[in-house]
Amino acid sequence: MAPQFPTPSSPPHRQHAPRRPGAWKAATVLGLAASMMLTACGGDAEDGDDSYTWSLAESHPDDYPTTLGGVWFTDELRERTDSRIDVTSYANAQLGEERDVLEQVQMGAVEMTRVSASPVSEFVPEWGLFSLPYIFDDADHMWRFLESDYGNEMLEGLREGGYVGLGYYEPGARNFYTSDTPIESPDDLAGQNIRVIPGAVNTDMIEAMGGSPVSMDYGEVYGALESGVIDGAENNEPSFVSSGHYETATHFTRDGHQRVPEVLLINADLWDSLSEEDQELMREVAQESIPYQRDLWDAEVEESIEIMEEAGVEVYDVDVAEFQDAVADMVDGYRDDFGEALDAIDEVR
Repeated sequence: MAPQFPTPSSPPHRQHAPRRPGAWKAATVLGLAASMMLTACGGDAEDGDDSYTWSLAESHPDDYPTTLGGVWFTDELRERTDSRIDVTSYANAQLGEERDVLEQVQMGAVEMTRVSASPVSEFVPEWGLFSLPYIFDDADHMWRFLESDYGNEMLEGLREGGYVGLGYYEPGARNFYTSDTPIESPDDLAGQNIRVIPGAVNTDMIEAMGGSPVSMDYGEVYGALESGVIDGAENNEPSFVSSGHYETATHFTRDGHQRVPEVLLINADLWDSLSEEDQELMREVAQESIPYQRDLWDAEVEESIEIMEEAGVEVYDVDVAEFQDAVADMVDGYRDDFGEALDAIDEVR
């Protein structure tokens, strides 16, 4: 039975239960079985068009801004097609963590997903660009790039991995947080095991700052922080709170080292089987979901900061220039791979 979600009309009241590691593994198997039953099915609707029943995989909680952006997309698509295109969103990593889901979408076992750009780079190397630290000055700079011709070309380039990109979602800025030793300069990372999203760029970034990167799925981080397997991790404020990581990691550093956009994806073969009218409609609805998701995001960041402060989390504002200097050579080392894209980012700075 499909899980129930709040109606995406306004940001709901947050429920901040921590995500526990390991639970998604069993759910992945169940999700795969469910997705087999939900695989795209063609049938004659009253108007003669094909009808479809799909699943959309989401790793975040069901009241998280990116999740609700996807729910708005699925609800609106269902309404505009009179349920002819019926997509169910599965939150809380019910169908697997992001990298696992990317494989499933690539194979067609799951039709759609919303994922961070970082794991996408394992399937489409150009997307490693987004993990480079400090390439965007702020959110406005990032969105100018995402909405540029080059940003749209990167969505088209997802076909290399077997996907079609329908649009970007707001990711916020990623910041360090630790359990014991606060990070007030790159030197403080020395000897600390920091969880990173799997990917070469993320690993190189932590090493350039002097830390020890630990590649780990998101659902495993809570337990690793609690047990001391890792000393810290890095993410945006809403994820820090919704995951429950703030319960163990009580030092939060506002260094804003990355802005890694989220992306809404569909299997490329499935997309190519759709009529031009359905493709146009899906792109239209996906684009209309973006401002809704961004508004939810801004509200969520404010509420997350309040929750952090009430819980006694120490927040550190730092000299970002020190962190930028620490990774400058590392970023230059990737210019051969991403030089054209970095030039495009500079052009809209």
